[in-house]
Amino acid sequence: MKHLVAPSLLAANFLHLEKDIRMVNQSKADLFHVDVMDGDFVPNISFGFSIVRQIKSVAEKALDVHLMISKPERYLEDFKASGADWLSVHYETCPHLHRTIQQIRKLDMKPGVVINPHNNVELLAGILPEVDYVLLMSVNPGYGGQQFIPSTYERIRTLAGMKKQLNPELLIEVDGGVDEANAKSLVEAGADILVAGSSVFRSSQPAEVIARLKDPS
Repeated sequence: MKHLVAPSLLAANFLHLEKDIRMVNQSKADLFHVDVMDGDFVPNISFGFSIVRQIKSVAEKALDVHLMISKPERYLEDFKASGADWLSVHYETCPHLHRTIQQIRKLDMKPGVVINPHNNVELLAGILPEVDYVLLMSVNPGYGGQQFIPSTYERIRTLAGMKKQLNPELLIEVDGGVDEANAKSLVEAGADILVAGSSVFRSSQPAEVIARLKDPS
């Protein structure tokens, strides 16, 4: 499978959000990445159900919704109703992670688990057979535009080795500081999905950036 690209709408222009969504629709991107932040688990607040519903009304590609929120199990049905197709929750926020993942799947969304840079990916061994994807944060979550953490490469390689043993169909997603300079190295390390925000939406030619992320040289 060729890797996927998921532009992160957190970096879009919210005065012209529909325009940016339509650009992604027409581009070579595969998914929309939608970051939901609550000001508790992370020190920032982004958007909630109403914005996700509006995005869904225009988007022609699946919504990959990343919950950076405390107690995400309270809101799974709401995000399904708002249009989430993929839904990921943080390892750090779920004391009953298996149950939460099972609930996401029962709601007919692809379940994913997210892990922050300071936690070892080996912590995910028990949940890997249950999820469709793992999102590795390559920055500390909460804000866009941060600098990529280089140790992410080794984390991807470690997770790729676990994937072979525990869930060969698993997709490895990377989010934070992804751009044209590191896209090829990330894919070579084992990344299946590249989330890119600032590098896409701060460009004067965002569709061309997406195309180059899809086919990095």
